[in-house]
Parts: sequence; structure tokens; C-alpha cells
Amino acid sequence: MQPARIVAHTCRLPRANWLIRLVDMSVEEIGAFEAKTRLSELLERVSRGQVYRITKRGRPIAELRPIEGAAGRPRFGSDRGRVVIAEDFDAPLGEMQDYTR
Repeated sequence: MQPARIVAHTCRLPRANWLIRLVDMSVEEIGAFEAKTRLSELLERVSRGQVYRITKRGRPIAELRPIEGAAGRPRFGSDRGRVVIAEDFDAPLGEMQDYTR
């Protein structure tokens, strides 16, 4: 019985298939050495939703995926016009008088 042969899987695609690749965001396996070599490119693709399973000697050891709920830093003034603060926002509330004595 011969040992299993490990085949490196690359994700080099012709330019014509690039858009198809963006639409089909399935988990893709990539070797640890290749992931290290192409980390910047992989991070760019991960930011668009791609998930990578990183393997070492053919065995899955980690996944590289986008962080859920990670919205970047909010832009200053992005809610301008949406929030209205009333003139008496800091006035004492009638129902809280029992607690302020």
C-alpha cells in the first residue's frame, strides 16, 4: 500500500474567472507555506468574505475568516442630522423625584 500523496492546492485563476471566484465564496484549502507567502492577498480576499482552511502537511490546522460584526471605526460626523438632542435633555424627570431626595 502506497502512502497518500499530498497535492498542493493553489487558487491562481485566470482574470476571466475572477468575478466568478468572488461570487462563490466557499471554504478553500491552502498550505501553510503558501498562506504565509501570500498573506496580504489572502487578507484582501477575506475582507470580501472568502474563508480559507490552512493546512500543514495536508491536515487542517486553522481557518482564516472575516470577523463577524467587525465594523471598522465609525467616521466622525456620520450620524449628523440623525440625532436630535432636546433643550431639556438634562432636566430632572418627574418620576425620579422619589429617588433624588
